[in-house]
Amino acid sequence: QVLLVESGGGLVQAGGSLRLSCAASGSIFSINDMGWYRQAPGKQRELVASITSGGNLNYQDSVKGRFTISRDNAKNTVYLQMNSLKPEDTAVYYCSADIIRYGRTFGPYWGRGTQVTVSS
Repeated sequence: QVLLVESGGGLVQAGGSLRLSCAASGSIFSINDMGWYRQAPGKQRELVASITSGGNLNYQDSVKGRFTISRDNAKNTVYLQMNSLKPEDTAVYYCSADIIRYGRTFGPYWGRGTQVTVSS
């Protein structure tokens, strides 16, 4: 089994910063793509940022220049540094990971989410 646990969410004023972390544990040989998604009330879940095992990055246009995704492969952990936060960034943030074991890729696996609330 694989478990993803997010942390770092909370309440922050507009213009503030938060750093999200997501640690993967369990039956893991290595991790391929990792990503952060978010879902606001009444909206569909959307990709915020992703990072491949080789370090290639992808960002949603609305967060470019404000958010930075990174990963620590030794710790099976992905991070999301969020700066200049806006009220429209308010959502539940989920991490995802494609896990490699036995020579095959499984997933994506999802965390349970962490709430980010940005007040105006």
